[in-house]
Amino acid sequence: VTLHLNPISSVHIHQKPLVFLLNSPLPLVWKLKTERLAPGVRRVFFVSLGSVVQFEKGNFSLSAETEEKFFPEKNEHLLQWAQKEYGAVTSFTELKISRNIYIKVGE
Repeated sequence: VTLHLNPISSVHIHQKPLVFLLNSPLPLVWKLKTERLAPGVRRVFFVSLGSVVQFEKGNFSLSAETEEKFFPEKNEHLLQWAQKEYGAVTSFTELKISRNIYIKVGE
């Protein structure tokens, strides 16, 4: 699955830390494609067991962290866990089948 990350239109370059929980019932390769995200900013990708994140050449992979995590099975429990762990969830998306996911990050 390719994850496309771009800032919202009102933000020229996104410069804040981000945390993503990438959960799947089956192990996946998450391919990351980014535009206009500042280098050197902490970005964390938690993936379900057996999954990996592949970064494009020349992007922010040096400041990104990837960690396998055991997530709750049901989405309601995953959302509750994320809110408890991080205090807030700004976006939650559930897709049954997808090859590309487009996410706008920003304020």
